[in-house]
Parts: sequence; C-alpha cells; structure tokens
Amino acid sequence: MPDDTAPAASPSPGLGRILARRQAQAAGAAQEPAVAVSGGSAVALQHLFVRANEPAELLLAFAHGMATLPGELADMGKRLESAHAESDWNRYGRLLRLLIDKYIRTVELDGPGSGNDTQRLRGLLGHTLGVAVASLVEDSTELQQETRQVLAALDGWRSGQPLDPIEYRVRELSHQVGVRSHGLQEQRDMLLSLFDLLLENIAELLDERSWLQGQIAAVRGLLGSPLDPGAVERTRNNLREVIYKQGLLKQGIAESKAAMKDLMGDFVEQLGGMAISTGEYHDRIAGYSLAVRQVRSINDLNQLLQDVLHDTGRVQAQALLTRDHLAHARAEAEAAEQRIQALERQLEEVSSLVQVDPLTGALNRRGLEALLERECQRAQASGHPLCVALMDLDDFHVTNDNHGHDGGDRALHHLVTVARAQLRSTDGIARMGGDEFVLVLASTGLEEGLATTRRLQLALQQRPVMHGEVRIHVGFSAGVAELRTGESGSDALRRADQAMYTAKRAGKAQVQAAF
Repeated sequence: MPDDTAPAASPSPGLGRILARRQAQAAGAAQEPAVAVSGGSAVALQHLFVRANEPAELLLAFAHGMATLPGELADMGKRLESAHAESDWNRYGRLLRLLIDKYIRTVELDGPGSGNDTQRLRGLLGHTLGVAVASLVEDSTELQQETRQVLAALDGWRSGQPLDPIEYRVRELSHQVGVRSHGLQEQRDMLLSLFDLLLENIAELLDERSWLQGQIAAVRGLLGSPLDPGAVERTRNNLREVIYKQGLLKQGIAESKAAMKDLMGDFVEQLGGMAISTGEYHDRIAGYSLAVRQVRSINDLNQLLQDVLHDTGRVQAQALLTRDHLAHARAEAEAAEQRIQALERQLEEVSSLVQVDPLTGALNRRGLEALLERECQRAQASGHPLCVALMDLDDFHVTNDNHGHDGGDRALHHLVTVARAQLRSTDGIARMGGDEFVLVLASTGLEEGLATTRRLQLALQQRPVMHGEVRIHVGFSAGVAELRTGESGSDALRRADQAMYTAKRAGKAQVQAAF
C-alpha cells in the first residue's frame, strides 16, 4: 500500500465542526458489532448503511464495508477504521485520496460491454486514419509518416492514460489534411476553368451551325455544374455514340467526295480528248480546202468529199460519245452532291444526340425529356413535389426586328444566364425551341414554383442585356404546373402550356398557375 502520510488537503472547517459534534454518536456506533459483507451483495450493503444517518456514521460504515473486501482493499478499510476511531479526519481524507488515485480513476466508467465499444471506436478511428486519411495524403511523405505515428500512438493508448497528446496530433493532422484538400480543390477548379476556356476558344473558331458546337456545349454545361458521376457517365456515353456515328458518316462523306473528284477528272479528260480531236479535224478540213483548189477531175472531187464526210462523221460520233459521257458524269456528280448533303444532315442529326442547346447552353428537347423522366420517377417514388414552368418570351419577334437575329440570340442566352444564377443546383432549364423555355424545379410545390418564376422575372427586369450600345429588356409569360400523382411529365407540361397562354391573354409578363 502507498504511504498514508502523503500530504492531503485538510477537511473544511464546516466538515470538521460536523464531525466534532457527532463524535460521541460515532464512537458509540463503532462499538456495535460490524456486519460482515460477503461479496459486496446489495442486501448486505443495505444492512450495513441502514443506521448510518450522520456523516461520521456513513464514514464508519464505508470503512467497515472496505474492511470486508479482499486483498489491499481490506487493508485500506482497516486503516480507515483506525483513522475514524482516532477521529483523525485529516488522515481519513488522505486515505480516501489514495483510494481514489489508485483505484477509482483507473476504473472504466461506462456500463457493461463498454470495453468492447471502446475497442470498436478505437478501431473505427484507426480505420479512418489508415484508409480514408491515408488516401488523401498518399502524395505527401510527411503527412503519411505523421498518420502512421498517430495510428501507433492510438494503438498504444490505454485507459487511464492522458488523451491530450493524441487529441492534439489528430487535430493537427486533420488541419493539415484540410489545408491540402483545399489546395487540391483549387488546382482542380483551375484545371476545369482552363479546360472550359479552351473549349470556349474552340467554339468561337467554329461556325455557329457546326455540329461540333453541340458536343462542346455538352461538355461546358457539365463543367459549369456540380460534377455528378451519373451525369458525367451519361455525357461520356452520349459523346461516344456521337463520335462513333460521326466517324461512319465522315467516312461516307470522304468517299462521296473522292468519287466526285474522280468524275470531275474524267470530265476534264474527256474535254481534253474532244479538244484534240476537234483540232485535228480543223487541220484536216484546212487541208481539204487546199486540195479542192487543186482538183482536176470529178472523180478526185468525189473522193475528196468522201474523205471530208468520213472525218466529219467520226468527229460527230466522238462528240456524241463525249456528250453522253459528260451527261453521265454530271448525273453522278449531282448524285454525289446529294449524298454529301444527306450525310451532312445526318451529322447534324447525330449531333442532336447531345442534350445541350449549342446557342444558349441550356438543355435541348432531348435533354429535357431525359431530365423530366428522371425527375418524375424520383418525385413519384419519394412523394416529393415537382414543378415545371413553361416560359415564352414576350414580343420576341419585335426584338428580332429591331436588333436583328444577333440581338435575339443575345436575349435568349441572357435569359439562361440569369435563370441559372437564380436556380438551385438541383433545378434545370431547357430550351423547347425558338423562344420557349422550361424550368424543372425539383422538390418544389406549386406556390414555391410560382414564387421562383416571379423572382426570375424580377431579376430579368433588373438586368437588361446589352447589345452594342442598346439595352434589350427581356420578359416572358409563364405557366406553372405541379406534377400530379400518376401524371407524366409531358402531361404536366401540357397543363403548363395552357396556363402560359392564359397568362399571354391576361396582358403578358404574367405567371399563371395551372390547375
């Protein structure tokens, strides 16, 4: 046992006075026969403390209970009994402190099975450090070494040992990992921004009607929104399909152009041969002209005429043959040109497999259909509301008349830009065609959908688009419909369309609910 003479704080004056007043009762209680407590049973403990109604009696009962325990605890109980008998409360307090320091502070305070829970928590923390954190610092030798050292310290920790050093190291490691992750996020954002800038530059170099615009717009739309693995996978699959079909069509165009080139070469060759034949014929006619002047008899003249007719017939036959060849070449050239035009149209149609409108960057009709189908299934399964808003620009033909198609295109693009600033990442905007747009508002009821659409109206009023030195004000009328139970997305759009026409008839710049 530790030395019981170790220094301890003296009992407070209040406690000393209470113990002094109860000394006589405590001495009398000490003379009563002690109750043996076997195994610390609950009944024996209750019997032991049943008459302990005062502090001195409680301390004596506690000392008697300790004395019945085995080993060192029994010895501690006897020393407590001795200190109580002598009314040496300072010594009693020092013995309690020794008891607390040696035994109570090292006991797990949790309930049954807490040792297993502690081990499980330590194992989970170790797994987090060894797997999740280690994967984040795999490129940093210094942080990897610190992670291993923290894991070793955690494995070596035992109950009762101080946690402060380990806590400090875990907090510091978490801070360093957070700083590193923030730096990696900045690098990722910079690379995405650089890639987007490269795509924008390529798009500027292309004709606006180029079929590549759709693919570029799809990738830029993906980069401009939170990267969802599902969206990335769908875009990649769509681009793979587009690239494969474009490869086939480009090969067909190349073959058609090569055939047309061969036809043109044959045409030129035929013309060259006809020119040579015609030149020889002219030379022979000139010779016949000289021979006519020197003819002496009718027989010679008849022979000369026979030669002229023969040469003329041969040239005429060659001319007819060349004409037929040229007509055939022309027909084949026209057919090749038609094939090229058809293949180019197919390229444009294949480009429409991309789900983004190349002019505005919004979803196109194909993208809208996919988004509506996905959101309708999610809303029906989860029971969450879903709203669609169909918007039609007011007096868009006037904008085109006053500012040209370039001004109209700017107005359409401006609408999408402002809408994206107002919408949540879970919402979507699509161009139905012309000047009609659709908002798809996930987890949104009718009233909230009306409010969102009106906020977009207000934002457009406050932010006109600049076309040169002229401000173009963009406004729209809209109908908003909430998806009904069992209703398809196309049916909800149809109701929104009817509500939009009601808003148009009500004076434009209106938002009408569909019921």
